[in-house]
Amino acid sequence: MAEKKTTTGKKRSRGITEPLQYKIDLIGRLVRQVVRRQAGADTARTIEDLMDLCEAAARSDQWRTHTGLQPRIQALDLDQLVWICRAFTTFFHLINEAERQEITRINRLAAQKETPERPRKGSILEAVHHLKQQGISEPDMDLLVRELDIEPTLTAHPTEVRRGTILFKQNRIAGLLARLSPDRVLSGRDRADTIDRIAHEVALLLVTDDVRPDRLRVQDEVKNGIYYQTHAIWETLPRIIGDLREALGTYFDISDQAPPFLRFRSWIGGDRDGNPFVTPAITARTLDAHRNAALDNHRKALEALWQEMSISSLRVAVPHALMEDIQHEADTIALDPDEVHRYRFEPFRLKIACMLERLKQFKTDPAGGAYSVSQFQDDLALLKNSLTHSGLGALSAYRSLSDLMVRSRVFGFHLAALDIRQHSRVHEAVIAELLRLSGVSENYPALAESEKVALLEKELANPRPLYRNREDLSDQTVELLDVFNLMRREMRRDEKAVGAYIVSMTHTVSDLLEVLLLAKEVGLWRMKGGVVTTPLDVVPLFETIDDLEGAAPLMASLYNHALYRRHLKARGDFQEIMLGYSDSNKDGGFWMANWALHKGQERLSDVCLQNNIRFRFFHGRGGSVGRGGGRANQAIFANPVQSRNGRMRFTEQGEVISFRYARPFIARRHLEQIVNAVLQTAYDTECDVGCSPPMQALMARIASQSMQAYRRLIDDAQLWQWYKQITPIEHIGSLPIASRPVSRVSASEVQFDDLRAIPWVFSWTQTRYNLPGWYGAGTAIAEEIAHDPKTLALLQEMWQSWPFFRTVVENVQLELARTRMEIARAYSGLSEKPFHDIIAAEFEKTRAAVLKITGQERLLDNHMAIQQSIVLRNPYTDVLNLIQIELLKRWAASSDKPSIPLRQALFLSINGIAAAMQSTG
Repeated sequence: MAEKKTTTGKKRSRGITEPLQYKIDLIGRLVRQVVRRQAGADTARTIEDLMDLCEAAARSDQWRTHTGLQPRIQALDLDQLVWICRAFTTFFHLINEAERQEITRINRLAAQKETPERPRKGSILEAVHHLKQQGISEPDMDLLVRELDIEPTLTAHPTEVRRGTILFKQNRIAGLLARLSPDRVLSGRDRADTIDRIAHEVALLLVTDDVRPDRLRVQDEVKNGIYYQTHAIWETLPRIIGDLREALGTYFDISDQAPPFLRFRSWIGGDRDGNPFVTPAITARTLDAHRNAALDNHRKALEALWQEMSISSLRVAVPHALMEDIQHEADTIALDPDEVHRYRFEPFRLKIACMLERLKQFKTDPAGGAYSVSQFQDDLALLKNSLTHSGLGALSAYRSLSDLMVRSRVFGFHLAALDIRQHSRVHEAVIAELLRLSGVSENYPALAESEKVALLEKELANPRPLYRNREDLSDQTVELLDVFNLMRREMRRDEKAVGAYIVSMTHTVSDLLEVLLLAKEVGLWRMKGGVVTTPLDVVPLFETIDDLEGAAPLMASLYNHALYRRHLKARGDFQEIMLGYSDSNKDGGFWMANWALHKGQERLSDVCLQNNIRFRFFHGRGGSVGRGGGRANQAIFANPVQSRNGRMRFTEQGEVISFRYARPFIARRHLEQIVNAVLQTAYDTECDVGCSPPMQALMARIASQSMQAYRRLIDDAQLWQWYKQITPIEHIGSLPIASRPVSRVSASEVQFDDLRAIPWVFSWTQTRYNLPGWYGAGTAIAEEIAHDPKTLALLQEMWQSWPFFRTVVENVQLELARTRMEIARAYSGLSEKPFHDIIAAEFEKTRAAVLKITGQERLLDNHMAIQQSIVLRNPYTDVLNLIQIELLKRWAASSDKPSIPLRQALFLSINGIAAAMQSTG
């Protein structure tokens, strides 16, 4: 945190750019100054001493230097430890922002140099240029663009540990830091004033509670999601769609053909799997909140447009169609007579006033039919056409109006389609109750699968409802039927307001037919004369290794099921399939999960194509590598060729949302990279080198052996107790960071099978093991090379030429580089069980394997910026880790009467390490 100098007096180089170095040094200096004022010189000096010692340990690479720190930390009182945690947590959050600003600066410089002949890497222009170079015809390009369908999906999974208040204050500091960028010209006084204001904000940040006093409510999560959708996402989507339109115009003659291919969805307020707080009432309020947020943003845009469009009919010829429409509106809308008189020569403003009034009426009574999205879009088209016919299409209002038209198609009046998710066992229990009460089946769960399918098919063909006496139903059944009734009402009003119905832990055909029967029960699904009518898409979610391996046969059975095919026909022969990255990793380890997901996509794609089903994969990725995270665009290039159809969905979770969507420029860069990858891969459907049988066979063997190694570790009877003793899992379970519980039992009683994947990965990240992102790969690869030395050459060829394999290895090396075995060893000292040496040995095997395959001397030699960022962070993160270890020791010693301040200090240490690692779960 301090500004370091070498013996020559020059700043020690950290291998980072000069503008970023300046901001890091400034942040460190300001945090240090504020701590000295608020906590005293002794605490400030202690922070600097600990930092110096950790930097010395990092340079010498000697663990005994770290262990010498522990007595020093043990001697500190709780207040001092809290101040140190606060200081380092603030420092990390602010340098994270400084790094984002540097990414923005570098990309802006690259954009300035972009030309049609040399497009910027990762841009949409580059993708279209690449397709042109590949020889795609204009009709094929037009078809590709029309089929393009990308839908990021916000979820409320509990991986964002920062309070909203902290995020707000950090954003204020970010705005001030941005003023200090090299491309901003400031006078000496302005620069000094900006630095003073940053110091003021840092001072406020350090005396603000880092941890929420209470657990987030679902409605808080909904509000947070809406914030991102109505700010950076709202601003960015017209830019992305405009970028594609511009690129098409540059290389093809189809510039007006770019549809609104990019839309957002949300799970927040709709995902009830494992979250008892997501009730039908909450979901209803979420849908209302989405609609009101969209209407408010449209209103603001119209008000701004009203200010621009001061066009007088005395100066330009206004089209007859506009004047006629305004006259018609006067018969149905009561505008203020004074306003009508005042703007009688400004017809564009009068038309916008009518639109504003209709929006107001619709917001007051959405069911009243005062306005619809299609009418809104027609009105916008009338304004645009009138501008063009008046010869004013080039005015700035034309751009504003075009953006509004795009947003009307992307966001509509619903903002983002809300998915509903529930666990398959809940559906089975509710169906069983309805069948029992109606006298159809006394014990539905006991039936064989074939018997279940036959019974469900019979009931779906029967027009009568199963049971109508609500008073006899259990609370669970009433609640689920209320959800389906809510979906029916909302979809009749606006079919786009509700997205898909997702079935967690899909194992059988009956798991999906049960959902159709529930939809039929409320009138959301009908079959008459063998023809199905429904607005509902039902999406299976395959999560475990076994489910991924069995997914293709299951979907083939569904496609061969006559009744389900009728359902699909009602949905345009379209099927969405969701893939779970988190539970598959927790179940089978990193390498096996990645291979099972890859092969699952291959087989599922083949089944869909063989049955003439249009399909889209929904990737349930987390933020960390251990839950399917990593560089999203590289993951798209790594997808199997059969799956590359221009359609995809993916989740955006927790801290990933705030990282990617807090700033419009970062959001735009992230999304353009996604679009770039989807465009390029949608046309590149030739089987790559990874289709070769030797490579496929080798990957399968490595996956199998790595899973065996992983399961040997996690199935050890003593591992779970060791894990609970040496990680902060108990405290992570109590962190008030989300409405959804981390497990189905209390944090202190949780077992491996009960624990969700997020806290599983979160705890390994805190202890610096990062085990879910690499464990098992080293043993598997070493065994393959030992069996046949020629295997290494094949692995090196796979690294060079197979995008999927390269992505897997890249992610493994990233997690290995972020692993800190010296610190992990200190955590292992909290227990006497000997698991650390087992894990450390596997780490060395995996590191050696990665270096052999990639031909590097050190991990991440091919990504120096990331490597140097880790090197910069390690010494300071070490301080937080050593403090957390001390706090865990104190907690264990005071287990009879643990104090609230001690628990809060542990929460703070978790926040700080999460900020330093830029990752939770």
